[in-house]
Amino acid sequence: MKLLVVGSGGREHAIAKKLLESKDVEKVFVAPGNDGMTLDGLELVNISISEHSKLIEFAKANDIAWTFIGPDDALAAGIVDDFNQAGLKAFGPTRLAAELEWSKDFAKEIMVKYGVPTAVYGTFSDFEEAKAYIEEKGAPIVVKADGLALGKGVVVAETVEQAVEAAHEMLLDNKFGDSGARVVIEEFLDGEEFSLFAFVNGDKFYIMPTA
Repeated sequence: MKLLVVGSGGREHAIAKKLLESKDVEKVFVAPGNDGMTLDGLELVNISISEHSKLIEFAKANDIAWTFIGPDDALAAGIVDDFNQAGLKAFGPTRLAAELEWSKDFAKEIMVKYGVPTAVYGTFSDFEEAKAYIEEKGAPIVVKADGLALGKGVVVAETVEQAVEAAHEMLLDNKFGDSGARVVIEEFLDGEEFSLFAFVNGDKFYIMPTA
């Protein structure tokens, strides 16, 4: 079978390379990909991750069995929904499910609703309210842009002044645009950070190794 991977970073490169190792996979296309991927036998497709209709047309024209979606912003834009509506299989969460990733406030609400342990927090769109919360809680404290910020939207502030400055940059200076229109301010938790992934299908789930 032939597969399509959407994205251009190292994550997509590693995934596409691994998929190509399968005896069941004849060819792996990557859109838009990067030149280094060609060294591993991957075929590049000059289509942007934002051009959903063109990606769908390509998948149909090339008999793609299923498509893997890498970038968070593509998932947040509903690319999986568009593929599904076109009758195509896509590996990745729908826009609604992906909100767990692209909205930190939404993720917090879900955790609180279902009793998942999480740091004490507050969400703010008003700078003065955010500042008052920071001054009340003290430091160290964590300030996060609510939306996607390419991995740059989290500030672990050692002092109240640093936290207030971070909130100011996000809420008033528009450092991250709409992604910083709200901030999540939460207590600092000391410990080892890791990511635990699981594939979910209905009422079944398969846990992957930690990262």
